[in-house]
Amino acid sequence: MIKRSFFALSKPRLTYDLLEPNPDEPQTISLPDHLTLLLADTIDSTRPALIKKGDPVKKGQKLALYMDSTAYAISPVAGTIKSIENYSDDFGKIDTCITIAHDPEKASDIAPLDISEEISFAALHLQKLPGAPPFDILADENFNIRTIIITGAETDLLTTTSQYVTTSHIRDLEQGARILKQITNVSKICIALPETLNGNAPIDSLQVLQTGAVYPDTLPAMIMKDHLDMVLPAGKTPEDMGICFIRAEAVVSLARTFETKALGFDKHLTLVDKTGTRHRIKTAIGTPLSSIFKHLEIQVNDLDRIIIGGPMRGTAIFTTHHPVTPDMDTVVIQDREILPKISDTPCVNCGKCIQVCPASIQVNLLVRFLEVDQYEEAADKYDLDACIECGLCSYVCTSQIALGQYIRLGKHELRKLRADV
Repeated sequence: MIKRSFFALSKPRLTYDLLEPNPDEPQTISLPDHLTLLLADTIDSTRPALIKKGDPVKKGQKLALYMDSTAYAISPVAGTIKSIENYSDDFGKIDTCITIAHDPEKASDIAPLDISEEISFAALHLQKLPGAPPFDILADENFNIRTIIITGAETDLLTTTSQYVTTSHIRDLEQGARILKQITNVSKICIALPETLNGNAPIDSLQVLQTGAVYPDTLPAMIMKDHLDMVLPAGKTPEDMGICFIRAEAVVSLARTFETKALGFDKHLTLVDKTGTRHRIKTAIGTPLSSIFKHLEIQVNDLDRIIIGGPMRGTAIFTTHHPVTPDMDTVVIQDREILPKISDTPCVNCGKCIQVCPASIQVNLLVRFLEVDQYEEAADKYDLDACIECGLCSYVCTSQIALGQYIRLGKHELRKLRADV
């Protein structure tokens, strides 16, 4: 629920949505004829490829482009590779999408999986489980991870995915946490839960961090500040500070993988349609969003907006064929007739963005540098790196400037500049 403050100079009170009592089971979306997997690697026609169009694949088969590739995908079905094409993300980075034609007659054709409690095994085989466990980070010797925090609370509005997974699979969650501890040798594992949910999710084996109901209390930087007494330095990540956050669904998926000795591909997500109605969905990774819309009889028209993630931190996409990914928790559809307006009106220096910013950034001055592509100056003079990307500045902006998007783009461009040095 979003509540705008009555007084113009007061901070807006945006409260997280809470899981309803006795929540309904998710609607299951059947496997489509074709599934698409996104791969963070680039097609290079000069190199010998490991996979090509027409190749048969098994369910659970690891797919990588080249012998030395670290990026991979896992096929959720048995079938045939129909295409391997370029894919451009929201910042123009070229990755790869692999489309697989599902063959129901080969459902029993499953790639073997030899389970191991080694971190190297987890990094090589388990990163694409539902929930996207960050085993690449946990296996990276450059990070000295001392604390793992399982997120059973939502990090955006309008969704209840993490809360549902936590309360519906408590025993799997606790077992997954034990396995996670064995794999990583990290002694301290906590779980972040809304204080209103804690009584409905009696978790005895983990330290519970009770998060507040007001956005952005559950963002990693805020949890570190409020519960670990750690302020995230500008330009640093939680991993730099020895803290790793992992979704509750990833921990549940880990437990089920070790129990069944097989990879799972069913992803939970919350879909909010154009009327504001919330749908709880379970579907295979790789399912095109169009299949979900068809199942729910949702008509998506030209210029309607599809957002991956919540309204504050999500990213707009421009095709209904975008697939469900391991880290996708929320999909929001906005009708073209009621889209929030974005204007070219100059900043009026009302100061609302400064007042609402959790990181105390002078956003009104920062955006002036970002508008003219002065990214280094924005970081040096007005703390671009300190932004936690909560989106509150965009929400309160009197001039309706897309401040959050300017900041995300500015950070992206700054990383590119620094990488070229």
